[in-house]
Amino acid sequence: MTTLSDFPITARWPAAHPDRIQLYAFPTPNGVKVSIALEEMGLPYEAHKVPLGDAFVKSAEFTSLNPNGKIPAIVDPDGPDGSPVGIFESGAILIYLADKTGRFIGSTPAARYEVLQWLMFQMGGIGPMFGQLGFFWKFAGSEIEDPRPRERYVSEARRLLGVVERQLEGREWIAGDYSIADMAIAPWLNALGFYGATDVVGWPELPNCRAYVDRFLERPAVKIGMVTPPRD
Repeated sequence: MTTLSDFPITARWPAAHPDRIQLYAFPTPNGVKVSIALEEMGLPYEAHKVPLGDAFVKSAEFTSLNPNGKIPAIVDPDGPDGSPVGIFESGAILIYLADKTGRFIGSTPAARYEVLQWLMFQMGGIGPMFGQLGFFWKFAGSEIEDPRPRERYVSEARRLLGVVERQLEGREWIAGDYSIADMAIAPWLNALGFYGATDVVGWPELPNCRAYVDRFLERPAVKIGMVTPPRD
């Protein structure tokens, strides 16, 4: 029978509480999706800070759990068959946790797919495009003289924000009831301020998006999840 000690990642990031879900993450938009979900669902967990440098995320211990070498990842000591299970990719983790608890993934089959399609919208659109926007607007890519990469991702970020703005018209949450789709989308919208890109993507002209992020950040579980594990 598999035990938590069978996961090599636990040798580098030992579990003080092996009966809890082990979270390996850093407080980026992708990382906090999972800590927020764990807080919202009331699941006992232990958070391990995994810095973003290659010495950590590309290490043999970390890639034994996530071959792609990206945070977040989890090990649940109480998997579907009662044995520990490891999961990577933030969207997959959110679905797993929602299915485990029966929460935040829609109360009917139709509602479930409404949530899942917006979760996939974040995974395939907002996350990759906003991440590239941050790279070319704030980080190393900002030094590139060719304006086309920045223009490309600014334009796509504006388009995606327009989709979200229209979807939020007359509703508080992206898929109706609060769900894992919101836990995925809202942290990325909030990251635009960190990138210093709010003006360039037209954030001041998006009242639904602004109110949405404000509502999200006021949730008690979100306040904890946004800083878990702590950067320092």
